[in-house]
Amino acid sequence: MSLVDDVRTWAEDYLTGVEPDLGRDGPVCPYVGPSLRRDLMWVGRVAGARPWPSYVRLVIEDALELFGNLPPDDGGGAVLRCLVTALPDLRDFSLIDKLHLELKTRFVERGFMLGQFYPGCKEPGLWNKDFHPLDSPIPMIVVRSMMATDFPFLLGRPEWMAAYVKKFAPGLPAHVRQVVVGRLTASSNLDVPAYQLQAEQGSATTPTKNGSPVHLGPRKAS
Repeated sequence: MSLVDDVRTWAEDYLTGVEPDLGRDGPVCPYVGPSLRRDLMWVGRVAGARPWPSYVRLVIEDALELFGNLPPDDGGGAVLRCLVTALPDLRDFSLIDKLHLELKTRFVERGFMLGQFYPGCKEPGLWNKDFHPLDSPIPMIVVRSMMATDFPFLLGRPEWMAAYVKKFAPGLPAHVRQVVVGRLTASSNLDVPAYQLQAEQGSATTPTKNGSPVHLGPRKAS
């Protein structure tokens, strides 16, 4: 099988599948299935077990410029776009973590997210901190659109939170956004509790977790 086939098979089997430890009903990533069906996932490759870090950095910087120009650039399909840079021969996964940390701000400022995937990645899930959704058999650096649920991934730096608030609350004046970001990032405690299913106000629907009704208790403050 080709690398593209390997990535697609993993995405179909894992990301569109149901995991009992995920912490909510539905697939691991609800956007991957529609993305694959509409051919909105692009895959590139960096070969070699020890690629030059400077070269990989240039590839990811190119991905930043390329991603925003991938079709479609508006409408519902825009959020389904995904650009994968796979490093299938890589053995030192610290390179992925290093580049992720170094380049994340530039992506976030453009309204994008940069994700690190590799065997044994310990980044926690949004709905269950003991679930590790980025643990993948293929080392990858992935670009996707920022989603409203990405809040916990962006609380660590004021500039990340500023980009988040600007994207999802664009109607707020700049001076109000600045105050909001200041309040959100003022605490030294950046540990955000796992998401809990909540019924929308006015909705009679009872949320479920792994098929069972969920008690709608108050959200724990971070």
